[in-house]
Parts: sequence; C-alpha cells; structure tokens
Amino acid sequence: MSIATAPLDTNNLEAFWMPFTANRQFKKDPRLFVGAEGMYYLTYDGRRVLDGAAGLWCVNAGHCHKRIVAAVQKQVATMDFAPAFQMGHPMAFELASRLTQLTPGDLNYVFFANSGSEAVDTALKIAVGYHRARGEGQRTRLIGRERGYHGIGFGGTSVGGIKNNRKMFSSMMLPGVDHMPHTHDPAHMAFSRGQPEWGAHLADDLLRLIDLHDASTIAAVIVEPVAGSTGVLPPPKGYLERLRKITEDHGILLIFDEVITGFGRLGAAFAAEKFGIVPDMMTIAKGLTNATVPASAVVCREGIYQAFMQGPEWMVELFHGYTYSAHPLAVAAGLATLDVYRDEGLFERAADLSPYWEDAVHSLKGLPNVIDLRNLGLMAGVDLAPRPGKPTLRGYDVFLKCYERGVYIRYTGDTLAMSPPLIAEKSEIDKMFSILAEVIKEVN
Repeated sequence: MSIATAPLDTNNLEAFWMPFTANRQFKKDPRLFVGAEGMYYLTYDGRRVLDGAAGLWCVNAGHCHKRIVAAVQKQVATMDFAPAFQMGHPMAFELASRLTQLTPGDLNYVFFANSGSEAVDTALKIAVGYHRARGEGQRTRLIGRERGYHGIGFGGTSVGGIKNNRKMFSSMMLPGVDHMPHTHDPAHMAFSRGQPEWGAHLADDLLRLIDLHDASTIAAVIVEPVAGSTGVLPPPKGYLERLRKITEDHGILLIFDEVITGFGRLGAAFAAEKFGIVPDMMTIAKGLTNATVPASAVVCREGIYQAFMQGPEWMVELFHGYTYSAHPLAVAAGLATLDVYRDEGLFERAADLSPYWEDAVHSLKGLPNVIDLRNLGLMAGVDLAPRPGKPTLRGYDVFLKCYERGVYIRYTGDTLAMSPPLIAEKSEIDKMFSILAEVIKEVN
C-alpha cells in the first residue's frame, strides 16, 4: 500500500464541518487517512495504522477488498443509476432475496435505504403505518431505551437515549416517545465476560410503560441487541428473550437495530440469529456493503408487508422511499460483500476468534483507571475513570496516543470502543491491546 503524499494546505480544512468531531481541535492538528488496505489505514504522513474499529463498525471484510472493489467498478461502467420508484433493476431483487436467506424466521421483505439513520426512521414509519393498516391507528407511541443510539434523524434521535445527541434538539423530538432504562449496572456487571448473568428483570420495565400508556397506544419498541455507540453494552442473559415475550403478548412490534451487530460482528449473520429471537423488523447497514458504498435496509416479517398489500393493485401501498434506494453501485457492493462473507467464512471466523478477543480485552483488568471491561463477539468496551472536573479528556488522550502509535480505536467520553474487521489475525489483536495497555499505563 503506497500512496504519494503532498504538502498539506491547512486552509483547505476549514470548509468541511466535520460530524461528531471537535472541529477546532482537529483542524489545528489534523489526522488524515489517505489510503486503506486489509486491516490498515495509511496516514497523510505515510504511517500504517491498524484499524481496531472497522472504520465505524462497518468494514467487516477489511478495507478495499478486491472482489468488492471490482464489482463496484464493473457496475459503474455498466449502469450508474436506476430509479427505484415504479422501476427496478435485477440486482436489487437479487440482493433482497439473498438477504432474506440470512435472516431468521419470516423476515422476508427488504426495504432499501442509504444509512442506518434512514433505516431506523423507515422502520418507525412502517411500524405506525402497519398498525393503521390493521385498523389500530391509535398505536402511535414508540419506546426506545436510555443510552440507545438509532442514528441522527428526528425519529432515531427521539427514540435514542444518548443525552448529548438530544439536548440541543429537545424541543423538536417526536411526541409520544418514552424510554426504558438502559441495562448497564456496574455494581452487578463490572468485568463481565460476554453477557452479564444479572439483569434480565430490567426488561420488565416495559410492563411499567405498558401500564402507564396502555398497550393499545404503543406501536413499537426499538433496541440495539448490543448497545454499541454508547460504549458496548451486551444484553443480560434472558433480557432480549423477555422483551420479545412482552411485546408479543401485547401486540407491540419489536425492532432490532442491527446496524452494528449485523453481518458477523457477534459471530453470526445477525444478533437475532445468535440470540435465537425473531424480531418483527431489523434495521441493517454498515456491514451490508462493507461500507464500500452507503446502503441500508429494513427487513420486515411477512405479516407486516402483507398488511400494506391492500386496495387497488395500481395504488402505491407505502408513500415512502429515497432517490438512492437500491442504488446500483450499492447493490453491486452488497452482493459482492455477501459473496466474500460466505466464501471466506467470515461469520464463522469471528465466532472462532471471539474467545481470543475476550481474553485480550480482559487482560486490561487491573491497569490504572480501568473501571470496567465488556465484550461480546468481536466488540469491546473499556471504561476509564474520568478525570475530576474534566470528563472525556482521559478517553480522548488515550485515543490520541493510540493513534500516534499506530492503532485506531474509538472513544465516546471516557469509554473506548473496539470492533476490528473480521479478518483480524491474533497477532494484530495482540498488537492492539499491547499498545492500548502501554498507553493506559502512561496516561494519568
């Protein structure tokens, strides 16, 4: 991997208002990637940086995979765009069919969008529309969870439960939204390996909300099977199963946000498969195309789709969609990505590698300021004690020093999040945690 570099003109950095970034700090000392291959990024100054975060939880098959790149190159030279409104192209139907072969139960219908945020807002609209189509139009209430992340659309932000994502826009949140408590209690769960033993009863808080609002007003509950962006919170054993039972008993749809957990992250095609649960809808993105081209989807159960298939056949059943739904380049990337997952056995590889990853994560126990460690599949969260009066600064300093030493990880406040590509070798995992351990010891 060799890419020529040129002098950096910092004046060119100002126009880009960067997302989820401290813009002023970044532009004083920018960190720029200019190339990528396999497990590594190449920086502007020619350094190789080991990717401990799969980009943003998304590059599951490794960077610039030749088969995926070739599929996109071929497609862009064949047909660059095709409308999905009243028209179609064959590969879109092929990808939808291939996806339903991976999803559990009767999750048999796929609605394409372009990002996890769009998929979530789509799923919420489908949930409300489904109940109306069945004659229960009063079911409009949506239930999310504290510390949940469901993207940055108004719907996703409303059902999400991360404080900083909501507070600036609090007056614009959707009405009729409530939240269950999050599942993380360090007093009972600290340093759990995999799913915590304690906490299944936390699902019963949904019964409190049902009692408060009445089930007849609630359209859907949406949760991440493993809360990701908040710092990797694996579900307590039995928790998701209990949620499924409660929602089924009360006619409430259960939506799994699998934008992060889908496509091998937990050692299975989806978290739904790993936990043996069939939700009513799943939102997927990120690993769908290995992040090569933006794409996402909502996968729905048979009964949801059929509820909309009423009235004259020439009438539109769902007034919703995006210009770039099932974009030809995204679909080409998606089909090639599914081939790579299958042919290289990456879901199985992730499952086999998970115990080694778990041991590496928990090797950090006892280091200065490490107050909790969590893992499931190839995901990990590392909680650091905040500095008095300076929350988030210790996490930022660790993130920055790891980058300087050749390992890219994510940080959210004083929590570090790690989720490598599924192609990671044991030696690369060793390198990630060796450097992270050194940095944690050095950062006061």
